[in-house]
Amino acid sequence: MSPAVGAPGRPGMPPRTAPNPAMPVRVVPPPPTRPTVAPPPPPPPPRRTGPRPAAAGEPGVAAGWQRLAPHPNMSSRWKKALSVLGVLAVLTVCGVGSFLMVLDEKKGTGAQANSSPPPTATPIDITTREVDPKPLTANEVFPGKQIVIDPKKPTEVYTVIKPQVLTDCRAAASGQISKLITDLGCSQVVRGTMRSPNGAYLVTGGIVNLDTVANAEKAYEAIKPIVDEGKGRFLGYAPDRQAKKSITKPLALASTHAGWNIRGHYLVYCVIARSDGGEIPIGDPFAKQILFDVIEFYLRGKVLEDRASDPISPDATPAPAPSATN
Repeated sequence: MSPAVGAPGRPGMPPRTAPNPAMPVRVVPPPPTRPTVAPPPPPPPPRRTGPRPAAAGEPGVAAGWQRLAPHPNMSSRWKKALSVLGVLAVLTVCGVGSFLMVLDEKKGTGAQANSSPPPTATPIDITTREVDPKPLTANEVFPGKQIVIDPKKPTEVYTVIKPQVLTDCRAAASGQISKLITDLGCSQVVRGTMRSPNGAYLVTGGIVNLDTVANAEKAYEAIKPIVDEGKGRFLGYAPDRQAKKSITKPLALASTHAGWNIRGHYLVYCVIARSDGGEIPIGDPFAKQILFDVIEFYLRGKVLEDRASDPISPDATPAPAPSATN
């Protein structure tokens, strides 16, 4: 078995120079614009202080002299009354301003909530087999005879030759990998063998049902050193191996490439062999594409995505809130 194709950050996964055109792209709507508020009017010119100059001709006042207040020594009671009125005026202005700010915030929050797209699915916890106890089935992982990767190219499909459900996980791998997944609580392996769209490759894709997400992480980290040292590998599934004109025999006998990844408490993997039994060169672009299609797009992005989400019907309406009782 050739070394697994690695990728930065996720050894065992191939790098991809461009996103697969069949991958859904989530479009995030732009944040709503905040309602504009008219700028406050310019402040009035500063009020002149001090005694007003007397106007010429004013009765009882000579020109050039200043009029004095009739009571220059205002009583303390009046001063206190005016101070209280001033404080009340300030509090009134602040209260109105705060109310307008709160109202503006509510309008902005409401606009943002109204512009958000409604959810299309409810997430389901698949972090452990305890909260996700339903076993995988062959029909769940391989429901049809064909797997379409790009809807724009419906004729370029992976043809499913035969699926299989293993309750003895040791049969899915050899050496230390077989022991590893068994020790980490593997309860089943659902795998299937396919033919690539161009017919030049045979592919086995599988999902290993482990006990917890922590054990899936342990398996993910431990597999690469085992493969690099030649102490174990994932096995291809050759259902017609004993037939005289076997189609899938290269998966059991020829050199293979493999990749793996995880989601929740599941470990997903893929094994590739050339249909003619030839050697797969290192860096083969077709092998990299197959690893991405089967592992990332299909097993993780379709099968396990469906298991981890409960679709919401577009016609469903939220249940009315219960009426309050006294």
